[in-house]
Amino acid sequence: MTDVSQKKENPFINLLLNIVIPTVILMKFSGPDHLGAKLGLIVALAFPITYGVIDFFRIKKVNFFSTLGVISILLTGGITLLELDPKYIAIKEATIPALFGIATLISLKTRYPLVKTFLFNDKVMQTARVHEALESKGNEKVFENSLTNASFMIAASFGLSSVLNYALAKWVLVSPPGTEAFNAELGKMTALSLPVITIPAMLVLVLALYYLFRQITKLTGLSLEDIFIDPDEHKKSSDKQET
Repeated sequence: MTDVSQKKENPFINLLLNIVIPTVILMKFSGPDHLGAKLGLIVALAFPITYGVIDFFRIKKVNFFSTLGVISILLTGGITLLELDPKYIAIKEATIPALFGIATLISLKTRYPLVKTFLFNDKVMQTARVHEALESKGNEKVFENSLTNASFMIAASFGLSSVLNYALAKWVLVSPPGTEAFNAELGKMTALSLPVITIPAMLVLVLALYYLFRQITKLTGLSLEDIFIDPDEHKKSSDKQET
């Protein structure tokens, strides 16, 4: 029997609850004839916040990135409801991905660099086999340098996201907070975040992952099929352990 906490996240539900529904509410249902500016904002932000809380109980552990995401949403709501200057939202939008990038770089000085935590681990790759191949070819040090380079590239993707976040917020958010117009602009910013911010940052991230995987195959002499764990075999192994 598969543990519920191990179920994969549904990307459609993620997109629906974090972007589509909040955008529609902010842009179409925040007028005086519907929810109103403040209630519309609260209802719109309730969807991603609820999703984040449910995800926490699903995986049963604190995820640094998910936690920062929820904090970001709460800050957006707080700044808007307090009717502070929109520049603070722009600063907040830039700060969150910047913190991701800083965390990635700081992790290089710890025993658990984020690139290892998320990619080079026993649930994704056959790490023992990779280390054995690296040792046999004397490429352990070169591989560690490759992990560092990949971490810098991942941090750069967060840096790009930070700059684009700030620029988008400054361009879109021009109305006073607490108004229907501001909610519509907030919805527009949320909708534009995918093509303007997420896609460019993801391209840089994919480039970093391609570099890392290419280095692993080059330094070990193993193919990708030899490196990655077969999902079906991993599932069978997990099921046997549970029984």
